[in-house]
Amino acid sequence: MPEIIDDKSQHCIPFLLERLKAHQERIGNDPARTPPFFLGLNGVQGAGKTVLVSTLQSTLRSPPYSLPVITLSLDDLYLTHEEQVNLAKSHPANPLLQHRGQPGTHDLPLAKEVFESLRAGRATAIPQYDKSAYAGQGDRVPESQWEIVNGEGQEKIKVVIFEGWCVGFRALDDQLLREKWDAAVLRKEKGDYDGRLGYVPFEAAKAVNDALKDYDLITE
Repeated sequence: MPEIIDDKSQHCIPFLLERLKAHQERIGNDPARTPPFFLGLNGVQGAGKTVLVSTLQSTLRSPPYSLPVITLSLDDLYLTHEEQVNLAKSHPANPLLQHRGQPGTHDLPLAKEVFESLRAGRATAIPQYDKSAYAGQGDRVPESQWEIVNGEGQEKIKVVIFEGWCVGFRALDDQLLREKWDAAVLRKEKGDYDGRLGYVPFEAAKAVNDALKDYDLITE
């Protein structure tokens, strides 16, 4: 696999600092009262999201910025291994839910709890996920190993960088989804198709699309 080199953070940092300043001016610059600035970042697998957010975090935490920053990945909000196995068993005809990855395979109540806690400036445990567990099927890391932020004696987090392949995505209405699915199936039948949508049942795609509607609670 080719090495992924960060060539984006130098362009992102001025933008982020500008938005942080605007956020603080709009909300108020009292550290005890101002909620952190949340930055969402998406990109396809292999686009370099992890490298970018890691560089952003380390750079912003260091002088001359010295900002209390935390990064959170959508991947760290996957269901536990047991929950994912049960999800797959309860939807045997849906190939999109047999493994982690798609909307519907994340723990949204946990996500909401974490985001609300960060927004309120409370001590917050940041979930972690181990993709190597269970021979690559993955599982959530025990909570005792999660990083704690906003704890006693710690500076309050001012920036939360949230990354994931579908962060900020919005569900399609049912009619548009049907139209796109029909078009994909038609292209597949003509042999002019290299996507995935045309190979799954419509109800499988609809289940994922319906699940995506609930993700608005953490990205709005």
